[in-house]
Amino acid sequence: MVPGSIPNMMRSCVKRVFVSSLTFQVSSFLKIKTIHFLIATFPNLQIAYFCGMISIPHKAKQFLVLLAKLLIVGGAFYFIYNQLANNDKLDWQKFIVLFKKNQSVLGIGFILLLSVLNRYFEILKWQNLAQVIHKISVYESTKQVLAALTAGIFTPNGVGEYAGKALYYPKSEAKRVVFLNLICNGIQMILTIIFGIFGLLYFNAEFNVITTQTVLILFSGFVLILIILFSIKKIKVKGYSIEKLIHKINEIPKSVHRKNIFLGICRYLVFSHQYYFLFLAFDVDLPYLTLMAAITSVYFLASSLPTFQFLDFAVKGGVAIYFFGILKVNEWIVVFISTLMWFLNVVLPVVLGSYFVLNFKTKTAE
Repeated sequence: MVPGSIPNMMRSCVKRVFVSSLTFQVSSFLKIKTIHFLIATFPNLQIAYFCGMISIPHKAKQFLVLLAKLLIVGGAFYFIYNQLANNDKLDWQKFIVLFKKNQSVLGIGFILLLSVLNRYFEILKWQNLAQVIHKISVYESTKQVLAALTAGIFTPNGVGEYAGKALYYPKSEAKRVVFLNLICNGIQMILTIIFGIFGLLYFNAEFNVITTQTVLILFSGFVLILIILFSIKKIKVKGYSIEKLIHKINEIPKSVHRKNIFLGICRYLVFSHQYYFLFLAFDVDLPYLTLMAAITSVYFLASSLPTFQFLDFAVKGGVAIYFFGILKVNEWIVVFISTLMWFLNVVLPVVLGSYFVLNFKTKTAE
């Protein structure tokens, strides 16, 4: 069991994480700027167009496209293998013993079903938003979401996902696709923050992780950042402003926004409860609200830190070790569950997405 008394170093570390969680706006800003850089550098965001700018034979273009596909898929599988093979904190022997003790076909099926639902709600979210450009089928949305996930697994904060989806649309729609994907991911981040703040407040009330004074300072800082952002909303940076962003968001029909929020909530409830049921499967017996407060706090703090998709489980695992350490949950269980969540919700979809990447055909210029 993890000792009940937390070292001062860990307390200091987590306080810094609390502070850094308030910088999610900066992280989002950097992500937008990275996307703008991609669009500015490669306006077409398509391999075919880029190759077209360079006068090379058709066969050479086909070879470059195939090479790009192989690099994306090969890179994704390399990073996945590297993380699973070189993680010395994964105690497979303990896992096998516990699995044999609690193995249940229905239980395994239920956990896998939650993974399918998690990704399915994301697919429905993208189908809903993509109709702003033109209506697409669930299958087409599945293809775009999974291929983009594969392309974004080894890019900072999944930036490659934005370019990956844009590849399926004409070059004239590239900026709109990037913007819609930002809305798709943005609502998930907002929901993570809302649930996470409530979770943190409940968890702090129960275990007094940080003082009330620190909570007030952090909340005041958050409010101050919002006030500053909205007070300078008319100031433009390279043609972009918060006012223009709000105007663009309002151009999307309200019915699309409402459906996006509903599907986002459904997805959040699915993957957070998948985390919860995995703890139950590992014989962790804690009150529902306490466990859910820790889970929402972990997602909030981990999602606020810039990272790579293939390192997602390591970041969440690191934050989770602190919170569940307070609850006296064994460290190896926390690490294993974080890895399983990553495997079920990132690795398996990437395996499927690799098929769509390899079968991707570049669009003709329009």
